[in-house]
Amino acid sequence: MNSSKIIENAVSRLANSMRIYVEAQMRFGERFKIDAEEAIDNVDLGFDMKLEAFHTLYDVSKKLFPYFDHGDTALMIAIRNATHHRDHPLFTSLKRHLHLERGGIKPWLGASFLLASHPTAHGAPILMSHHVRLDDLDARLDPSRASPYLDVSVKGAKANNRFTIIDAQLGLPEIRALRSQHRYPNDQAYLDLMPIFVSATCKVFKVLKAEG
Repeated sequence: MNSSKIIENAVSRLANSMRIYVEAQMRFGERFKIDAEEAIDNVDLGFDMKLEAFHTLYDVSKKLFPYFDHGDTALMIAIRNATHHRDHPLFTSLKRHLHLERGGIKPWLGASFLLASHPTAHGAPILMSHHVRLDDLDARLDPSRASPYLDVSVKGAKANNRFTIIDAQLGLPEIRALRSQHRYPNDQAYLDLMPIFVSATCKVFKVLKAEG
């Protein structure tokens, strides 16, 4: 099998995972009324499937696109690696935190959340979301944090450079500043991964299309 066909297969797998995820989102409301845990699992596992498929595309196309030069693509790969191994409690979705932990939604009544999201280039909103704690991202990727959950597969200058690119290109310092300014607890400040995933996927697809 030639390299073009291998990449086409990876693209097809990613497209299929995105379709499955959309279907899980569309069914979420009705399924939630029957079984909240199953509804949330379906959506969360669907997002994990998209990350796995994106990583497969990275594996077969990394000679054509510099994934680690871009904050969006680098973050998607880093989070996929984190959720693939699951040797930590990080990157639990907002839905799971709210509805399945601490006895459900009641303990959160009256709480304020910072939900940060990036705008699309064309201005139209993305109607789906997948929020994770911003603090989880820092704990996994920021070497200066000395977190017990730090990703040790990337070390030294490479780890610092990866975090600097993600931090700067995704505007995370501004989100942290807003969190501090308005005194949001760290466990109530979330980042929406969906527009970042869309940006990363579009960026790679454009390059692959140009390569034929």
